[in-house]
Amino acid sequence: MERPPRGRPRRPAYAGVAAVLAAALTAGPLSAATAAPAAPAAPGTPGAPAAPAPTGGGLVMVLDSSGSMADDDGSGATRIESARAAVGTVVDALPDGYPTGLRVYGADRAGGCTDTRLAVPVAALDRDRIKGAVADVKPKGDTPIGHALRQAARDLPERPPGALGHRSLLLVSDGEDTCGTPDPCEVAARLGETGGAFGALRIDTVGFQVGGKARDELKCIAEKGHGAYYDAPDADALARQLQRAARLSADGYRFRGDPVEGGLGRGGAADVRPGQYLDSIGAGETKWYAAELDAASAADFGVTAVPQPGVPVAYGDGIELELHATEGNGTRCDARDGHFEQDEGAQPLTAAVSRIPSAEGGEPCDAAGRYLLSVHRTSAAGSDRARWPLELAVGREEPLRAGVTPAQSETDYGPAGDEGAELPTADPEDITGGTGFNDAKAIGPGVWRDELLPAQTRFYKVVVGWGQQLRYRVEFANEPTLDGVAGTSSFAATDLYSPGRAVVGEGPFSSSRSYYGEPVAADLGTVPVSWTNRYETAAEVVPVRRGGAYYLSVSLGPDAARFARNTAIGVVLRVDVLGEEKSGPRHGAPAVAGDGSGGANGEDGGRDARAGAEGESSDSVLPLAGGIAGGVLLVGAGAAFVIVRNRKRRPAGEAPAEAAAGNGVRGGW
Repeated sequence: MERPPRGRPRRPAYAGVAAVLAAALTAGPLSAATAAPAAPAAPGTPGAPAAPAPTGGGLVMVLDSSGSMADDDGSGATRIESARAAVGTVVDALPDGYPTGLRVYGADRAGGCTDTRLAVPVAALDRDRIKGAVADVKPKGDTPIGHALRQAARDLPERPPGALGHRSLLLVSDGEDTCGTPDPCEVAARLGETGGAFGALRIDTVGFQVGGKARDELKCIAEKGHGAYYDAPDADALARQLQRAARLSADGYRFRGDPVEGGLGRGGAADVRPGQYLDSIGAGETKWYAAELDAASAADFGVTAVPQPGVPVAYGDGIELELHATEGNGTRCDARDGHFEQDEGAQPLTAAVSRIPSAEGGEPCDAAGRYLLSVHRTSAAGSDRARWPLELAVGREEPLRAGVTPAQSETDYGPAGDEGAELPTADPEDITGGTGFNDAKAIGPGVWRDELLPAQTRFYKVVVGWGQQLRYRVEFANEPTLDGVAGTSSFAATDLYSPGRAVVGEGPFSSSRSYYGEPVAADLGTVPVSWTNRYETAAEVVPVRRGGAYYLSVSLGPDAARFARNTAIGVVLRVDVLGEEKSGPRHGAPAVAGDGSGGANGEDGGRDARAGAEGESSDSVLPLAGGIAGGVLLVGAGAAFVIVRNRKRRPAGEAPAEAAAGNGVRGGW
């Protein structure tokens, strides 16, 4: 039965400091707009993922070459001929140098349950070699899927000590295993249990003209292997689905941070200081961290959980954060949660809690001392059970200098909050968004064009100075759909984060829509940046307390793979930064000089809003602090969607849901 269209309202619940009261987070439907479709990009061009540095990760394509692949596929070509063409399309779309190998089974003997060989070892992508190897394959034998998967896992290179790298298998089959031993689902389950969150193996499967038991088996392999199943009823679908899975494998979330192992109880909390850390969390688990805070600075704790994209999740699955002062009977200073609120499939989730000294002082959460952060993972019984990688970003914000009177808070959007607010209309410039916060693409006012695969999230960052406000719209393209999919939908969405990775509430905007392949648009923006916003109550105001890089993410739901004819869909971002930039947070601060030199660590103790913003993020692998080689984890085979989401999506047209909140303050580096 067709699942009704769903979006995702998002709403954390807060509790907190006495000086800051309730806040409400809302989400809603948006008006339609048109975006130009974007064609699949060639390697090295916008739309193609950047090649990561070697980290022990990589992709092995496992190709069915059994006797049935010699059958006609209904187009006048044999199945193996269509597979050859599809593999050629895949390798052309992969980034230069991405570690890729090819294993075949059923290609060498008329029968036999050990008939599999590594046709191309995993190494820097050699397109001609892979195409040549596939061209030489002649379908002959049986279908030993279980044995081939076990061998393919051994084909992946060993990681250097401490390195991170996404490891994935992409299985293509036109039928079920004909050998029975080892059982393919059992093999997938065992492989999926090895290596923990950062070393986990992901298995995606593509069923080429399969049904019944064969489809069920391939779905089981993907589920047990923490991957996704793609149905390919014809040659075009085979090429499309293979390319989606392979590109997402190469373009997963890129992590950065020092390794840390959070405690499983308060007494074992791991000590953290300002910086970034990497950990993992299991279903139903709670991790604990501790930080020493002074009595004057604000502190921010942003947590991003990155499940394997597109794997099964339930509405209530997610992460729940609490920050406690250890003095004062363990007073809870802030609490936030991020739940999927959709069941299409997993994407990244981000939530943030903060300690903001109160305006009057004397509250339990104002004192210097040891503070405890807990991160709890909720998971339904039928959801994916793999461990989730966690990226913890800890920030410290210096207090204002003595005698500085901050400007009053800014709680109104002004004309920028109007539904018909004008945004840039220039011809779009092609770009490729980042995989996460660490490699977010730096953009500014203008019109930008990108593309999204089903289950993918792209990240961008925009510098917003003191007194300025961000306003943007994301237009999802009018895309051709497959026959026979009327009524099938997914979601198209955007999220906005402060410099401290706190979710900026929607206010009057609509951040998500049901998506059927027809044009829709998502809008978001901020109120003007003001230091005093931290003492307000509305979730769209409180996080907008620092000048600097604001992060926006754009996401497409996994179910778009069921109806979108093109491999990826086009998106256009119309971005504006409004208002005159002030040189700092104090009342009466002058405007920044025209050369942009004002505001840099000025008299108010304010940080330059432009810090790190003019240069683009590196598309290369980011090395971790503390000597971890490779600094990058590509989590995303089969769906690098990562939806950073503290937000919950709901069906288009559903009334906004409001949640009571307490401490509305958030991060600021």
